[in-house]
Amino acid sequence: MRKVIVVVDLGHFMAYRVTKDPFAKSVQTELIESYDSIEARLKLSDTLSDAAGRFRLGQGKNGTVAGYGEAHNIELEKEKRLVKQIAEDINALITREKCEKWYLAAGRSINSQIVENLEPAVRAKLDRNIPCNLTKAGRSGILRHFGKEAFVY
Repeated sequence: MRKVIVVVDLGHFMAYRVTKDPFAKSVQTELIESYDSIEARLKLSDTLSDAAGRFRLGQGKNGTVAGYGEAHNIELEKEKRLVKQIAEDINALITREKCEKWYLAAGRSINSQIVENLEPAVRAKLDRNIPCNLTKAGRSGILRHFGKEAFVY
């Protein structure tokens, strides 16, 4: 039975294949996919031009200040786009690995959004979902959070 653990936040994506060592009673994890999202790490000022944010002096006697207006909800749209990309990557990974069960650990703020964007067939195979950012936990920390009994074959 194939099992996969996916650990994500907006900037990191890590997927581990979980196997049982036939000679020992231990569970082994193998990193099968990992990437960092550059877009998630960029500040808003890095992605937008400074020219539109500057104020110019308007025409007239006193040269009143006139702004270009502000782009609202850009950060929210960026987060939605990143969450959608993560869900698409999970869909592809789970389909490619032909998993019977898989496990997800994502930060509390994006966890439910990721699950909502998953394909129904992939969502149905989700066995355990932890709303916690485990991207820096390490392999043993990740297994501890999910509980080793979850990976008994």
